[in-house]
Order: sequence, then C-alpha cells, then structure tokens
Amino acid sequence: MASKWYPKKGRVIFHVDMNSFYASVEAAFDPSLKGKPLAIAGNPEERRGIIVTSSYEARKYGVKTTMPLGEARRLCPDLMVMRPNFERYRTASKEMFKILADVTSLVQPVSIDEGYMDITECSDQGSPPEIAERIQQRIAEELDLPCSIGIAPNKFLAKMASDMKKPMGITILRKRDLEHTLWKLPIEDMHGVGSKTAEKLRKIGIETIGGLASHSVIELKRILGINGERLQNRANGLDDRPVDPEAVHDFKSIGTSTTLPHDTTDEDEIQTVLRRLSNKVAARMNGKKVLARNVQLMIRYHDRKTVTRSRQLQEFISKPDELFQHSIQLFDQHWNQDPVRLLGVTAGDLAEKSEVTQQLDLFNYEQYAGKEKLYKTIDTLTEKYGKNPFRTLTNPDETKVSTSFQKDFLDDYKK
Repeated sequence: MASKWYPKKGRVIFHVDMNSFYASVEAAFDPSLKGKPLAIAGNPEERRGIIVTSSYEARKYGVKTTMPLGEARRLCPDLMVMRPNFERYRTASKEMFKILADVTSLVQPVSIDEGYMDITECSDQGSPPEIAERIQQRIAEELDLPCSIGIAPNKFLAKMASDMKKPMGITILRKRDLEHTLWKLPIEDMHGVGSKTAEKLRKIGIETIGGLASHSVIELKRILGINGERLQNRANGLDDRPVDPEAVHDFKSIGTSTTLPHDTTDEDEIQTVLRRLSNKVAARMNGKKVLARNVQLMIRYHDRKTVTRSRQLQEFISKPDELFQHSIQLFDQHWNQDPVRLLGVTAGDLAEKSEVTQQLDLFNYEQYAGKEKLYKTIDTLTEKYGKNPFRTLTNPDETKVSTSFQKDFLDDYKK
C-alpha cells in the first residue's frame, strides 16, 4: 500500500537533478555523441578555454568543471569539445519541468537543471519510489535525458540524496538513515558548505557531516554566526523550508530615492547622487544576502513629471559599481536634458544568494580564473586587517562573476 510512505505529519520531497545536463542535451540532439567523452567549453578553440560541464565518459578521465581546456585534453586526448547552445538547454529545461508539473503543482525550479517537488498529497499516484521511477523514465524516454532523484522528508535531505547516485539514481534518505549514510561523508560534500566554510570547520576539528551534527553550537556560531546553527540543523536532518512554486515569480525589490537640494542639469552632480543611491541599495542587498537581475531608475523633473525606466539583466548583480553603471546608462538613455529634482535607484527581480546556483558565466570565467590568486591574497589580507587594503576596482567588468544562465530560463517558466 502506498499510504505507508506518506506520513500524517510531515512531507515527502523530491529533488530532481539532471545529470551532466548540457552534455546530455547535446548527446540527445546528436546521438553520435552518446558514450563519447564530451565537454562543453566557452572557447573550444583556445587551450585556455574553461570546461563548463562534461559527460560521465569524460569525467572518468578526471575532466572536471572549471578545468582549463588544455589540462582536460592532456587527461583525455580523445575529448570532444563543443560550444554551449543556450537555446537548446533552455528548451530541454522547459520540457523537463512540464513533466514534473504533470505530477504536482508544487514544483520549485532552482536552476535550469534542478528543482524540488512536494508530493505529500500524491498518494493516489503510487508510492514515492514508483512516482520517482515514472518521472525518471518519462524524462529518459521523451527527452532522452538522464536524471537523479532524491526522496526525503525535506529539501536539504532530498538534495543530498539526489547527489548520492549518479547518473540515473533514485535515493531515499530518511532521518533514521543519517548515521549510516550522511554523517560519514566529508564536510565538503554537504550542500551549503563551500570551500571557505569547510576550511574554517576543519580548523576546529570538524572533518565529517557527523562531526558538524554533534559539535558545540556555541563554537559554530562563534566562527560562522547564525549560519553555524543553521548548518548544524541541516546536518541533523532538520529543514522546514517549503517547496514554493511562487519563488520563481518573486519580484521583490530594494530601492531608495532622494530629492536634490536644487533642480539641476549638472551631470557631475547627478552622477554623484546616482553613485550614492547605488551604494545604499547595494549595502541593503548585502545585508539581506540577495542578488538582483533588474535595475530601475526614477527621474522626477522640475515640473514634477516623473519617468521610471528599468533594465532586465542577463546576470545577477550585487556590487555598488554594477548598480551605478546600469543606473547611469539608463539615465543617459532617458534624460530629456530638463532640470532634475529627484532621483531613485531600485534593484529588482531579487534572488537569495544561497538559492542561486554558483555557476560561473562562460564568457568571463577565464578573466576571473586569471585573477583568482589576486582575489585569494585580497581575502587573506582583508581577514587579517579587517578591511580590503586595496581600493575597490572601478570597472565592474573586472570582477564580474555571473550566475546568469542558471536562472534566465525562469523568465520563460513564468509565462
């Protein structure tokens, strides 16, 4: 009977994770690529190109995401390399989410190739493993794509479960299984623990997820703040976040405006005001730990006529310079040369940093990789002296690391 799988109190959550998504889509489009070591890279013609993703056949040779292309080719001389085809991946993603929506309306996409489902009310469709199998088979038969599915009582455990068996795995992770399955894993394998956090945890003797689960919460809060307690709760299988289909429609915003001391057409003065407003908005975004993909500018003229113009971005941004650059460009495009009385800057289409998959943009990752040693040095000095000892770089393109494409497809999902 399916009912034994569905608790009277509690939930049944799936995390559906497409396996080696970009490479798998290319192999579905061109079956001659199946079974071959394949990599998707930003600049296949250059040895300096960066691997974005690779097929499992390539991974067997040690080819990894973010690896320089030259190194990948040394490891795997037969490696086939292709440029990314975003439209193709977006289309496949939309079809995949349609299949999930056939099971339940409670589907929350979190990136182009993964999403959560709450199937607590789906007992009439069979047991959770049966439902997961049907989803996996449909995606394989209709789209010719592999996926792994984690089944658990909450989002965190479902995410951890989907990572345990790839490709084409279905893994059930219950709280009673934690000691034997989750706790023995190295701390770096825990969702939500990045390399810097792992380094801090190892310094206080935490090597595994189990070590985090049983450590002194006071010490965790001392080194990681409120996040220390949250991570410990997750390690103990506690996570009450709901599967929220509306998260994809969330258009919250953070903005501020100011009335100028006098009506002005002085462009230097206007630039100074826009920079100040951008700094304020960025500080509030930083406090709320969010990124924005829309910038809106408000101009009120001396005669009270008000114009509001916005720009939807290809990338998530959070830095003051990035907000300022987009604001000043909007101003240059839409100012009619009349005296200005009020200016406002608003960041919109916000997403929590923790929910945005940190996939580096294909076209500027190489710039970032080249400066990685510099950034590490700055981080070390900042930690030592309490502030960045270098002046902020004024060119936003110099430091931009984007998470853009992972969420771009959500625009289509909303329609």
